[in-house]
Amino acid sequence: MKLIAALCMIGASSLALAQAEDKFQWLEDVTGEKALNWVKDQNKVTRGKLDNDAGFNKLKADLQVVLDSKDRIPGIRKMGDAVYNFWMDAEHPRGVWRKTTLEEYKKSQPKWEVVLDVDALAKAENENWVYKASVCREPVYDRCLIELSRGGADAVVTREFDLASKSFVKGGFSLPEAKMNLDWVDKDTLFVATDFGAGTLTDSGYARVVKEWKRGTELSAAKTLFEGQKNDMAVGANSSDHKGVHREMVSRQITFYTSEQYLKDGDKLIKLDIPAKSNLYFFDKQAVITPRETWTVGGKTYASGSVLAIDFDAFMKGNREFTVLFEPSDTTSYTGATITRNYLLLQTLDNVKSNLKEWKFDSGKWSARQVTLPTLGAVGVSGVDAENSDDYLLSYSDYLTPSVYMMAHAGNDKRELLKSAPAFFDAGAYETVQKFTTSKDGTKVPYFIVRRKDMKYDSNNPTLLYGYGGFQISMTPSYSGGLGKSWLDKGGVYVVANIRGGGEFGPRWHQLALKENRQRAYDDFAAVAEDLIASKITSNKHLGAMGGSNGGLLAGVALTQRPDLFNAVVSQVPLLDMRRFNQLLAGASWMGEYGNPDVPAEWDYISKYSPYQNVKAGVTYPNVLFITSTRDDRVHPGHARKMAAKMMDQGHKNVWYYENTEGGHGGAANNAQRADMSAITYTFLWNMLKRDNEANQVH
Repeated sequence: MKLIAALCMIGASSLALAQAEDKFQWLEDVTGEKALNWVKDQNKVTRGKLDNDAGFNKLKADLQVVLDSKDRIPGIRKMGDAVYNFWMDAEHPRGVWRKTTLEEYKKSQPKWEVVLDVDALAKAENENWVYKASVCREPVYDRCLIELSRGGADAVVTREFDLASKSFVKGGFSLPEAKMNLDWVDKDTLFVATDFGAGTLTDSGYARVVKEWKRGTELSAAKTLFEGQKNDMAVGANSSDHKGVHREMVSRQITFYTSEQYLKDGDKLIKLDIPAKSNLYFFDKQAVITPRETWTVGGKTYASGSVLAIDFDAFMKGNREFTVLFEPSDTTSYTGATITRNYLLLQTLDNVKSNLKEWKFDSGKWSARQVTLPTLGAVGVSGVDAENSDDYLLSYSDYLTPSVYMMAHAGNDKRELLKSAPAFFDAGAYETVQKFTTSKDGTKVPYFIVRRKDMKYDSNNPTLLYGYGGFQISMTPSYSGGLGKSWLDKGGVYVVANIRGGGEFGPRWHQLALKENRQRAYDDFAAVAEDLIASKITSNKHLGAMGGSNGGLLAGVALTQRPDLFNAVVSQVPLLDMRRFNQLLAGASWMGEYGNPDVPAEWDYISKYSPYQNVKAGVTYPNVLFITSTRDDRVHPGHARKMAAKMMDQGHKNVWYYENTEGGHGGAANNAQRADMSAITYTFLWNMLKRDNEANQVH
């Protein structure tokens, strides 16, 4: 016992030491004068390196043309008799919410009616409004809750909007700025989870309390439905309607991956007997449960990643006879579902390639039909009008195929082409290849390569390796005109690694890299880099790594653990100081992914890869660009600030830094900012990785 106590004391001491030695913690003061002056100075240095770079200025202009193109596909959402779209371009940098009829939409140049002009609103109110979302009352679609953000942050101001009059409702529902979760109960009632004052937020900064709010009453008088714990992630409530079946649910999100679900039955909340790691939604009278852990119930065992259906009323009475709609294999995973009136459309992946199956529930039984897809790339499916129609919108693209938008019909493979996106580069010269490599522990890891068909295997190709590897998010092939302009057309090779931590092979693939096993994701990424070098596609002089958010952490680890593999690294809106991540903004909500650094045993494994703690003076690191946003209220900009400052303080001369003053976690608030930040990123990468480049080599 004395030994254990001593070890705990040593662990606690090391935690205290790690914090005490953080001399750049002052950069966590997001809007502090000293910190912002540092940001301005670094931005000025970066601008100085680029403003006279002809390649940068041309690329920025080219990217803005791509982003503002009026030939882009306007995605639609049908509400009532109209279809709605949110659109941004050069004339509408903040965007307009607009509508038209479906028949008009099918025309090559449809006529749109503006519903809400965010540029005009921002000007009238002298606010930096960024449109975030609309929560509209279904199925009547008479009122919406419009969410507006200052500068693109996650926190929003919400106001009630009348779709018929195209105006905000005077004296209607209105909520002050907060991170919130809302839904309609009826025209005069809302479910509201928001900041209700002192003690009503979780450690993650989300709502701890959810209430039912009646029109015409003060928010403070709203009826409390449920209170979570301070160390929970969040709580919320929502309504579900399909084919006349109405249900109201309250959820307690305990961690990022564990939750409790409650059926609201009058004034009672009935906790559902489903796994803590699972999702639930409704189709007609059926409940669809997707466990993310092995579930033994009713004498049967269901695999993690399965999709199970059951009559909900029978389930509540104790029935546990599920119909298995999907069971994963070693290569397949469930990624999502869409509902039409009579069909449940299940999307899956097979070796990271898309698959779609229709399930119909009729006369108490489920039957299935395989849907023929036009591509193996990224596929988007959304119901048009789940109450009245079996139509659905089908979109698809891959690395070399611009997006195509079609009207599809459940029950057959007949489709009507609605829109095709323009090509922003000539894809005929390129090909996409999927390869597998072996990671450090023997695991096979897939990756995609986009390259010229006549590429030379001479180890000199400028190659960009992109990855994410977290939160069960899959990296599937999709088209980017910007990538074509900024990288492929210059002769670059683009690679996406499907490393562990992602969702490419379901919950299993994700959970293999959780917490103490996080290093596996980084080993997978390094293995792909090594394979690219071994196959003579590239060399460490011409290989770059990039990722954003959790992928920004991945890039930071690549920088500090394997500087021998790369000549350039871009870490976007990143986590980097894993000692303090849980104390910054929404960081506490991610301890289910990474662990708790305040627990000595967990800090022991986190500390081994945390980039901020592992960067050292005297080590030769790749050229590195840290890029973030002051208005990111999800991943704290202090991560990128501190890492850059520490590296500069250690004497590293090849550190670039840029911080956009707007943009939220997406990094940019409008297309001009997106073009600018992308141009900074890709100009940096190209200048560091291009062929015959000696000036910027660090190896």
